[in-house]
Amino acid sequence: MQEKLGRNYWALLSANAVSNLGDGIGTVAWPWIASLMTRDPVAIALVAVAFRLPWLLFSLPAGVITDRFDRRRLVIAMDAFRCGMLLALGLAVFLTTPIEASVGGSPPTASLYWFLLGSALVVGFAEVLRDNAAQTLMPAIVPPSRLEAANGRLWSVEVLGNSLIGPPLAGILLALALPLSFFANGAGFAASAIMIYSIRGSFTPAKVDKRQHWAVEMRDGARFLWRNTLLRDMALGLGVLNAMDFMMRAALVLYAQEVLQLSSAEFGLLLTAGAVGGIAGGLCSGIVVKQVGSGGALRLTLAAICLQLAVIAVWANAAPVFVVLVIGEFMGMIWNTVTVSLRQRQVPGHMLGRVNSVYRFFGWGTIPIGIAFSGIIVNASESSLGREAALGMPFAVGAVAMAVVTVLLWRRLSDRALNNAAFE
Repeated sequence: MQEKLGRNYWALLSANAVSNLGDGIGTVAWPWIASLMTRDPVAIALVAVAFRLPWLLFSLPAGVITDRFDRRRLVIAMDAFRCGMLLALGLAVFLTTPIEASVGGSPPTASLYWFLLGSALVVGFAEVLRDNAAQTLMPAIVPPSRLEAANGRLWSVEVLGNSLIGPPLAGILLALALPLSFFANGAGFAASAIMIYSIRGSFTPAKVDKRQHWAVEMRDGARFLWRNTLLRDMALGLGVLNAMDFMMRAALVLYAQEVLQLSSAEFGLLLTAGAVGGIAGGLCSGIVVKQVGSGGALRLTLAAICLQLAVIAVWANAAPVFVVLVIGEFMGMIWNTVTVSLRQRQVPGHMLGRVNSVYRFFGWGTIPIGIAFSGIIVNASESSLGREAALGMPFAVGAVAMAVVTVLLWRRLSDRALNNAAFE
């Protein structure tokens, strides 16, 4: 008989559902508002860079904080803080509507753009600490035997809000009134904080005899990950995968508008393409792993992302882009379920926050680099290739990079390596 997931798990699941619904709205709203002020691809990409840069700058300190304080309270505090920031940003958009665009492709000069940029950076710092703390809650409220099922459902619900419901809802809200998208995003964070507050139990990490300097504790987490080669390989592989994935996402904003000729609502629907595959991937991860093995699932994910980028690069049509986004998101959710469950099961509880933070430093810290390169590649190639071809170049570069990584990691991510994993 299977162990029950319990009330606390369903509260955590519900909190992630509403929080990620807000994130899904923001996925469209942030770059879309920026695109109303400028047509400069670098300026638009900078908003996404600012939002993701804290994963590179703050991941390691966030791990130390997570291993020192009550993890539930950290999640509540960061959700409440992000709610306040989004409400302030929505008010700023309301006060500056209608938004004036810069002339041609010149850099933006509007004060709203710089407030948008600063808000993205601050909200990004809060997200790093919140997400790291939230991921360490799972092994404290779910039996070890149910981690794959619990994580799979959690990822599926996150995709439902982040990619399936949130983006098209953002398109509707943007069409009704620009500030509504940010107010809705903030409301999602407020609801999440209330649901996390309802979780009962102790979530303070086990105390150590002598507290070390934060830099020493941060180094211990880094050493733990680096000496366990499987963890290291997965973190580095995820780093390249995320960099190319978010380079693709950033490039899609102008690519959808100028090449695919999509409206804001249609662009939101395009971003939901992968949601159906992602939800299915999270729910079916156990079945897929049983059929092809944990290592096979990770290998197929790398190959799927490579295919996704290649198809978008050579086929400027919404239909095939939709299909490959479904495939990529399906395999991406399986990657998340396999790797997160492995860490939660094998890493000691008192070090989980730091190890997660180091893993995310490598795996997520590359995201702003990928986003920045999306704009740089377009600007660098536009004069020689023309505007339309240049807007497709980030996808071509990403496909080549993913092909190289897939070849390098194919043998290292074997079933034997994952099944025999014992981190120490």
